[in-house]
Amino acid sequence: MISSKERFKFFDIAANLCDEQFDGVYYDKKNHEPDVDDVIERARNVGCERLLIASGHYEDVLKCAELCKKDPKFLTTVGVHPCRAAEVEKSGTQEEYFKKLEEIIEKLGKSCALIGECGLDYDRFTYADKETQLKQFPPHFDLAKKFGLPMYLHNRNTGDDFFQLVRENRHKFSTGVVHSFTGTLEELHKIVGLDLYIGLNGCSFKTKENIAVLKEVPLERLMIETDSPYCEIRNSHEGAKYVKTKFEAKAKEKQTKGYLVKGRNEPCNIIQVLEVIAAVKGVPEEELADITYKNSLRFFNIQE
Repeated sequence: MISSKERFKFFDIAANLCDEQFDGVYYDKKNHEPDVDDVIERARNVGCERLLIASGHYEDVLKCAELCKKDPKFLTTVGVHPCRAAEVEKSGTQEEYFKKLEEIIEKLGKSCALIGECGLDYDRFTYADKETQLKQFPPHFDLAKKFGLPMYLHNRNTGDDFFQLVRENRHKFSTGVVHSFTGTLEELHKIVGLDLYIGLNGCSFKTKENIAVLKEVPLERLMIETDSPYCEIRNSHEGAKYVKTKFEAKAKEKQTKGYLVKGRNEPCNIIQVLEVIAAVKGVPEEELADITYKNSLRFFNIQE
């Protein structure tokens, strides 16, 4: 049998490996030792050697930068997730915070591939209210312009607010991806109209409506991701019936080398994302893997 590593090449454009779950901490409780190296090994075993280790605030970037030292194929992002927007002016001014981001971008050099994760999230005002999010999103466009970097965008239930800000600032950045897309067909058309890419993961396959939208995603605009440790494909998801590859998992309290942790998504599960999209769109898995991988290389301006 040909292994997936020999069949496919993957680029997980959303691997949150700095999340404390990969340190063995869940809900502020330590359940097992850090296992990020095992997680990376499992990803490589399915052909996923390229990772975007996403960050969501300044301190996050510092940790992500350390992980990127493990492999030149690992990249990171610099920006403020909308749910962390309230932290920007917690101990200083917006100008001071974004100046720190500029300094870390300069320090990271080529390891910093994107500006973000940034955008708007109206589903989680408990973390940052609408006014705060609307204030802290726009400065990211100026960072993208200054450093000539693409954008790593987040949009959840924002009406036209997100798209209005992106349209107003579209001239400031070369390209971008709306990652973890779960939106409507109308939102998909807006993203494509802005000449942006779409990132899909397990959360993109929850409902019949999601699957209907997935059928319309242009292949030339598609990239795949896991958004691990979140957004696993659960049995309750509409897309779960298309998953063929399964990995053995154990409870976090019984974490064992060689096994996934139940309920914690990992980059190796990117093969499941591929399987769902291939089945729904009626595209051979090998062809889809090649298309999405090459899309990612083109997006990140990587030559192989």
